Amino acid sequence: MNFGAAFDVLGLLLAVEGAFMLPPLIYAKVNGEGSVMAFLIAIGLCALAGVALFLVPKKDEHLRGRDGLFIVAAGWFIASIFGAVPLYLGGATPTYIDAIFEIVSGFTTTGASVIDNIEIVDKSLVLWRSMTHWIGGMGILVFTLALLPRAGTNGFRIFKAETPGPVAGKVEPRMKNTAVTLYKIYLLITVVLFVLLKLFGMTAFDSVIHTLGVVGTGGFSSHVASAGQYTNNTPVLVTMSIFMVMCGTNFSLYSRLATGHWRDMFLDEEYRLYLRIVISAIVLIAVDLIFGTGMKIGLGFREAAFQVTSIISTSGFASMDYDFWPGFSKCILLGLYFFGSCAGSTAGGMKIIRILVLWKIVKREIFKSIHPNAVIPIRVNGKIVEDRVILGIVAFSVVYFMILAVATVIVSLSGVDFLTAFSGSLTCLSNVGPGFAGVGPTNTFSSFGAGYKLIFSALMLLGRLEFFTVLGLFTMGHGNQLMD
Repeated sequence: MNFGAAFDVLGLLLAVEGAFMLPPLIYAKVNGEGSVMAFLIAIGLCALAGVALFLVPKKDEHLRGRDGLFIVAAGWFIASIFGAVPLYLGGATPTYIDAIFEIVSGFTTTGASVIDNIEIVDKSLVLWRSMTHWIGGMGILVFTLALLPRAGTNGFRIFKAETPGPVAGKVEPRMKNTAVTLYKIYLLITVVLFVLLKLFGMTAFDSVIHTLGVVGTGGFSSHVASAGQYTNNTPVLVTMSIFMVMCGTNFSLYSRLATGHWRDMFLDEEYRLYLRIVISAIVLIAVDLIFGTGMKIGLGFREAAFQVTSIISTSGFASMDYDFWPGFSKCILLGLYFFGSCAGSTAGGMKIIRILVLWKIVKREIFKSIHPNAVIPIRVNGKIVEDRVILGIVAFSVVYFMILAVATVIVSLSGVDFLTAFSGSLTCLSNVGPGFAGVGPTNTFSSFGAGYKLIFSALMLLGRLEFFTVLGLFTMGHGNQLMD
């Protein structure tokens, strides 16, 4: 384990995090808010800790496989610890544990909150909270790699560990170029959405906040009512819906689209299944709302479209309290909590590619029950999926449901009802944000004790790093040769 080289990356990460705190610091200073000192202290701590990490002696510049796992897991932990400082010192949260929960929710693009009234919090703190969505969406370490000249091919280990999904591929031959290309696409989508929201009537500040939440698929809003604040502005809600679908798409497909390979996007099996699920869920829920609640046709489709795209992209915005929707609609939404969006996107959940492969495994086993001697490889996009990838997907699914079951039981000990415990655990593990019942779209996680907030924070980190990056750290002392 080359701790010196790993600490260099972590030191740079803290420098990057401190730099990202400058815009909200400037906003606080210009508008005379009381959180100026909170940001100055946080930036100072990032600088001091970053320098200390840089000074750790290193054996060489080489990053090994286990170094990558350590950097990713430690990086997200350190970024959360220091990122929470402004929220706590600025008075946004009553305790540092609450600040940790809020900032972990931000960086993991979950969007769950313990702040009951965000509208009384300094806007600079609201801005920082939402910026963590944008930073965490593509990955703060991917951004760091773009600044790290020596990352090279070994940086791809970090990229794979941090990128959500069962597979991760290079967009460009060099890792640094891959990171830069992804961020160019990310930035372009961000700018276009901001301009559209501003044109459609959002204030400049709200446009920034909701753009960061949509593009990072996070869901933090500057209003207690979330996107419901704009319930009378259909263009805003429709635009957010479209961009939430876009940001739940594998970003490498946009790179292919930009280079003229537009057919690749529409031939991709995962993307086609993703769109079919979105369209089917919208139609089913809209029909249920129209006939089950008497909602007008236009409103029914708009609300169904917004909530479906919000949940399947794991953004977690709410345009109305869907906890009062008919049971059929809520069941569909609950299923979308599991699905998530495409691998290689900023979204959470199990990922559509895993759902696709699992479905093909089921179909194969059904066919083999009739033709036991048949040899049927699993194919995606015409290519055979390797056995190690299939085993990884099955293992991920088993671990996902095991963690969900254990977490639900533990949270139920707090005295909440089953739906609150289950949906609270599920929404944190899938990085969605609001759940149902006690943690529904009009409620927060503020009523839980400190210990449970830490459990929810751990679930959010496990969901964002997809288990094996974190669990791999506990096996580094056994079979390290498998990781190099």
